[in-house]
Amino acid sequence: MTATTEAPVPATAETPARIRYVTPAVAIFEDADGYTIEAELPGVGKDGVHVTVENGELTFTGTKRTRPAGTRIYGELAHADYRRVFDLDPAVDTAKITAKMDQGLLTLRLPKAQEKKPRTISVTD
Repeated sequence: MTATTEAPVPATAETPARIRYVTPAVAIFEDADGYTIEAELPGVGKDGVHVTVENGELTFTGTKRTRPAGTRIYGELAHADYRRVFDLDPAVDTAKITAKMDQGLLTLRLPKAQEKKPRTISVTD
């Protein structure tokens, strides 16, 4: 079962006041150079993904491709948009964040700022 969240959007004649989002499954990894976030967004192509960084938060959304034309006579597939928000570690260099989309898997690389990376100090006589 997946969790859902709602986010306010400006209400217009074409859109409702809220959009219902599915919370995608993620895996987060850390290494000495930064963090990697992998998120499953099935049915979403590269053009349907939006990633933003604002006020110390990383947000990504994904929109599935449009439905085929015609009248739906049967269906088990749900049309849902994806959204996830993360508070960023202050050590992340937000100017160097990268995103890659491959077969429904979004991979975000969040490198640590050079001065925040661990380093070894040499001991001398």
